[in-house]
Amino acid sequence: MSRTPAGDLIKVPPEHWDELHKKDLNILCHDSLATLQPHEGLRFRFLNEEVLVDIHNKCINRRDDDGWEKIENSLLELVILVYLLHVKPSTLAQEMISVKDLKDAHFFQGPHTLKTAPVLERYGDDLAGFKLAAEKLDGEPMDLADAAYRFTPLPKIPIYYLLWEGDEEFKPNLSILFDHSIDRHLSADAIWGLVILVSDALLLSA
Repeated sequence: MSRTPAGDLIKVPPEHWDELHKKDLNILCHDSLATLQPHEGLRFRFLNEEVLVDIHNKCINRRDDDGWEKIENSLLELVILVYLLHVKPSTLAQEMISVKDLKDAHFFQGPHTLKTAPVLERYGDDLAGFKLAAEKLDGEPMDLADAAYRFTPLPKIPIYYLLWEGDEEFKPNLSILFDHSIDRHLSADAIWGLVILVSDALLLSA
C-alpha cells in the first residue's frame, strides 16, 4: 500500500476523477500525448507498460494477455490524475536540471527527499544489474556517468537516472535529473511521488 511520509495511506480525492470527466478528451489527448480509446478512456505507456485510464469506472488498468487488469496502486493513480489534470500544451525544454533547480526545490528535503538511497544501495556496486533493470523498463541509455538512462513514466515527463560506481576513493553516487519543463505539468508532491514509482520499478526489476 502506498503511504505518505507520515505513514498515512495515500488516498485519491474523488473530485480528481470528477474533474477529469469534465475535460475535453480530444484536447487532453493532444496536450498529454495520450491516445483516446473510444468508450474506454485514455491510453499511454508508463515506463514499459501500457496503461488505460478508465474515466467511466474511475480506475487505471494495465495491459495483460487477457486484456486490461485493474491496478491497485493509489500513488500511481494519483500521479497519473495530477498529470492529466494539469498537463500543459508546451513541449519539452530539452534541458536537464537537478532537483535543486525545480521551482519548489525547498519541498524536496527531509521526508520528501527523492527516493535514491535504496536504488543506490542495490545497484551502487552492480552496474550490470542497473543496466539490465533499466532496459527492462524501456530505459534509453545515455552517454553520461558510468551508466545513465532516460525513462518515460509519463508521455511528457522524462526522468534521468545517472549512476557512478564506487571505487577506493569515492563512494557510489546516484543523481536524478528532469527536463526543465517538468514543473509546468506536475506539482512538487507529484514529482516526488513519480520518482518513488520509478525507483520502486527499478528495484522490482532487479
